[in-house]
Amino acid sequence: MSTLQSTLNAAAALPAPAAPATPAVSARTWIAVIGATLGAFMAVLNIQIVNASLADIQGAIGAGIDDGGWISTSYLIAEIVVIPLSGWLAQVFSIRIYLLTNAILFLALSAACALAQDLSQMIVLRAVQGFTGGVLIPMAFTLIITLLPRGKQPVGLALFALSATFAPAIGPTIGGYLTENFGWQYIFYVNLVPGTIMVGMLWYALDATPMKLSLLREGDWAGIITMAIGLSALQTVLEEGNKDDWFGSPFIVKLSLIAGVALTAFLVIELTVKKPLLNLRLLVRRNFGFGMLANFLLGIALYGSVFILPQYLARIQGYNAEQIGFVLAWTGLPQLVLIPLVPRLMQRFDARLVIGVGFVLFAASNFMNITMTSNYAADQLFWPNVVRAIGQALVMAPLSAVATSGIEPENAGSASGLFNMMRNLGGAVGIALLQTVLTKREQYHSNVLMQSVSVFEQATRTRLEQLTQYFINHGILDHADASHRAYVAIGRIVQKQAYILAFSDTFYLLGAALIVALVAALFLKKPGQTSAGGAH
Repeated sequence: MSTLQSTLNAAAALPAPAAPATPAVSARTWIAVIGATLGAFMAVLNIQIVNASLADIQGAIGAGIDDGGWISTSYLIAEIVVIPLSGWLAQVFSIRIYLLTNAILFLALSAACALAQDLSQMIVLRAVQGFTGGVLIPMAFTLIITLLPRGKQPVGLALFALSATFAPAIGPTIGGYLTENFGWQYIFYVNLVPGTIMVGMLWYALDATPMKLSLLREGDWAGIITMAIGLSALQTVLEEGNKDDWFGSPFIVKLSLIAGVALTAFLVIELTVKKPLLNLRLLVRRNFGFGMLANFLLGIALYGSVFILPQYLARIQGYNAEQIGFVLAWTGLPQLVLIPLVPRLMQRFDARLVIGVGFVLFAASNFMNITMTSNYAADQLFWPNVVRAIGQALVMAPLSAVATSGIEPENAGSASGLFNMMRNLGGAVGIALLQTVLTKREQYHSNVLMQSVSVFEQATRTRLEQLTQYFINHGILDHADASHRAYVAIGRIVQKQAYILAFSDTFYLLGAALIVALVAALFLKKPGQTSAGGAH
């Protein structure tokens, strides 16, 4: 008995089995991840930095407002098509060759865009640049979930969040400053220095592996063609629809039919072929499916708010590109401080809780803007922008981590392509929706306000008389002309107020989209409860 007791005592004194340690990650691997995320950051930044300076570019190359929109649209179409293709193409050409080639081409095309002489040159160059830039986004995501062990992935995903949420927020700030102080060409030249560093890091850190050109013969070409046609048509519809009066335009109707048929065919093909371009069956996995929905809605709010705020500041407050950039800086700069802290938060708290708090804060920041007035400008936007920055910083990395938990290495390319494509598609849908809502709600509010501004009302007649006298006192001698100008001035005041109310409505819509995203996030399971197939 004493022997048994001593044995038990000895066993009790033994240290408990240690939890499996996270494998060490080499410096070379981190350099590869950082280089790839720097590329993704530049690719996303290039969308917003150009949008902030679009008017200057249009004027310089002699493009009209309508046609000049294709400078951005061509980039976005190419980008959204190549994102889901990148996983397969990286297998064909090897990650090192594929990523390095596109990184170098991205830089060369950036310089070429600055030298474009007319609209047609700029559109072609931007389309090819979008194709190369679109590669950099999913490849960074793929490297993070394949090269890093599970315990280190939150750090990699926090780096990726800098490209996904910080880059769109800071893009108008950089674009506005460069355009106002140096000229629009520098929004393209700014890529060259960090881009050269990126190429050097990738060149050093990525292992050379043989190409598998035989995969070209086995490629899902029917899926590739239908996807490319469908996404190109859909992106064009979303970008041009509001301008062309949506289904009042035969062009938009035809493109919508093409998009519907092609994307339906793509879905059928992907679910029936032996080697699909994208493994759509990942969508039935609970975390990935709900994560995709939340990511789509995040894209609506992320890109939608970056679109709507500059529109408001330019149209209502008369801000120039640099002034708009400084206002939007407060949606970006706090993220630079907060995002590096997110992996620690994910260690201390359930990642789903961090996601939920992030969505609540992001939604709240939009609801803070639903009672705007004509005096609502930089000072009033400060706190909503800071709250938005905190919310965005908390959402992206944990959402990516939870959504991709359990993804096997062989499915990493499909997961990366689908996840990043869905966020970009959400952005395109969000901007198209906001453009339409802004137009329709301005018309609605104008009609309501005009019913109150009647010439039969004493207050209106008094105001018209005051304005008429004002114009007479300032050199308009003809009373009829002065009276006409007074009516026009009243009309402009009403239209401005209608636009302010319409902008308030768009922020309400963005807040509502984020509440739905929060509901989707509530259905996520804790990563430890999912299959462990994604452990590397």
